[in-house]
Order: sequence, then structure tokens, then C-alpha cells
Amino acid sequence: MAKKDLSQRVWEIDFLRGLSILLVVGYHLLYDLGAFVGVEKFLGFSTDLSSSAWRAAQNFFAGLFVVLSGTSSTLSRGNVRRGVRLLAVAFLVTAVTYAFDPSSAVWFGILHLLAVSILIYKASFEKAGPAACAAWGAVVLTFGAAIPALKKGLAVRFDWLLPLGIHGPGFASFDYFPLIPWLGIFLLGAALGKSVYAPKRSLLPRRPPQTFVNAAGRHSLLIYIVHQPLILGVLYVLGLMK
Repeated sequence: MAKKDLSQRVWEIDFLRGLSILLVVGYHLLYDLGAFVGVEKFLGFSTDLSSSAWRAAQNFFAGLFVVLSGTSSTLSRGNVRRGVRLLAVAFLVTAVTYAFDPSSAVWFGILHLLAVSILIYKASFEKAGPAACAAWGAVVLTFGAAIPALKKGLAVRFDWLLPLGIHGPGFASFDYFPLIPWLGIFLLGAALGKSVYAPKRSLLPRRPPQTFVNAAGRHSLLIYIVHQPLILGVLYVLGLMK
């Protein structure tokens, strides 16, 4: 990427996106070491990710990434291209994970969420103001809080509404981020972009130097796609896989 292009990017968004994707890589590394190698701790961190603390951490990593994606959509002129490309990658992830393990295939993971959210934003919210984005985000989050009671009350036994967060009790997926409530988080990010980042420039008065984290943020999709196969490949080559 040319130097001029870097100077036009919002420094802190690249940095936070890079931080979030690196945290996701670290989280998945711990999972792989625990699930496939049998290691109980790595660098002082437990590989048992079933605790409430780790679940909260996972939601924080993902929430930060979704908020930044919503914000970035307000700064982009190519949301249709971005959304369609991301959706194609998401379908590829579904196909690969289904071939690897049909019982835990990724049917609507974070890439599906981001792709559909970007396209919904383009179709319905690109010309909306920040207040409208924030209000609709709050509405979606409110529906999200009601989903567990709705599923219980209706005794849902089907999965064809799983993109909306409604599915049967037997549904399982390693990566699942339904539109309700996560589209609400995306729209809050869009509201942030339309207000705080309306001038489409960094809030930092003096631009810090570019870092490895910023570079990771600029290539977050590539890192997300390749990091799991790369980790598992390294573990396999080292003979550590159980």
C-alpha cells in the first residue's frame, strides 16, 4: 500500500481492528492447544475456554470487531463490493468446515454476520443519520434480549431462522453470530462513524507511527481466514496433534 494511502487511513481504527484480530488469533491458539494437543496452560493462560470469563472475553473481542466494521462501513464507498466479497468467503468457510466436521460446520459465523450487515447497511442505512442508526441498533439489541424467551415459549424445533438467532436445541456451531443481536452492535458502530468520524479522518491530533498491529488491522480478513489452518498445520507438522 502506498504511503499516501496510509496517510489517509484512520490510524486508531486500523490499530483497534488489528488488536481485535490478534486477540482472536490468541484465543483460537489457546483453544487448539487445549482441544488438539491436550495442553492445560500456555504462557500462563488456561486453555479451558468454557469459563464465564473467557466467554466474556470472546464477546468483547468479537464486539470490538463488529463495532469497527460498522464504523468502517461509513468510511467506505465500496460497501457492495466489500459485502459480496466477504459473503463469498463466508460461504467458503461453511463449505470447508462442513467437509471437515459436519456436526460443527459454521453456518452463520462472524464473516456471514459482517457480510450481511454491510449489505443491509448499504441498502437501508447508508443515507440515514447517526441517531437513526443508533435507534435501530438499540431496537435490534432489545429483540436480542427477548430471543431466549421466544425460543423457549415457541419450543422451536427448526434451524432455518438461525441467521436471526432462532434455532432448535440441537443446533451447534463453533462460530455463531446471528444478526439478532449482533446487527445492533454493527449499527451502533455505524452511528459512531456517522457522528464521531463524520469528517472521515483520525481523531488523533498527531499521527503515531505505523505498527505491526496497524498492519494486522489492514489485513484482518486475510489473517482471519488463514490463522486457523496455519495453527493446525504447524501443530500437525510438529507432531503435537492428538
